[in-house]
Amino acid sequence: MRLFSLPLLLAMMTALAGCNFKGVPDPQVSARDAEWIAQIPKAEEDPRFGRYIIDDPTGETPGTIVVDTKERQLYLVQANRKAIRYGVAVGDEAYGWTGTSTIARKAEWPDWNPPAEMKARWPHVQYTKGGPANPLGARALYLYEGNKDTLYRIHGTNEPEKIGFAVSSGCIRMRNIDVIDLYNRVPVNTKVIVR
Repeated sequence: MRLFSLPLLLAMMTALAGCNFKGVPDPQVSARDAEWIAQIPKAEEDPRFGRYIIDDPTGETPGTIVVDTKERQLYLVQANRKAIRYGVAVGDEAYGWTGTSTIARKAEWPDWNPPAEMKARWPHVQYTKGGPANPLGARALYLYEGNKDTLYRIHGTNEPEKIGFAVSSGCIRMRNIDVIDLYNRVPVNTKVIVR
């Protein structure tokens, strides 16, 4: 039996990996989206946190959003055992949240009203009108348990360099182009599982 050379083996593995990952084109954006996103500092993108169609690792029903806080990935489950995977930033250990919720509301370039607990921890945070300086970024998906607001969101960010890290106060942050893509794909009442 003849052994493969290392370069040939690596080339074959790369070719096979292409079968499991497929890039997802950027969504169409409005003129306002393009203008405001251009005002947010660019960050080097780590391919591990890019937007790809992959084999579904969650086993959940199509249409469900699953956030894997340890891997820093969000999955939108698709038909045929596929999922769209997006890189995210998650809450650091002290502020992380796990559970099952639904999207009760969606907003474009939302205003930010930090909760009282956050203001107590960080007195410098304050109300911020929607726009490029707003920490919620281009879109926000508001997570509720029943009729109760969890105060957690899936949202864009004006700090794209933090994608892939546990840095937030519990919310799930996405690159603005990714949260626009997700926002366009999911309706209100979508189930969200944060693990």
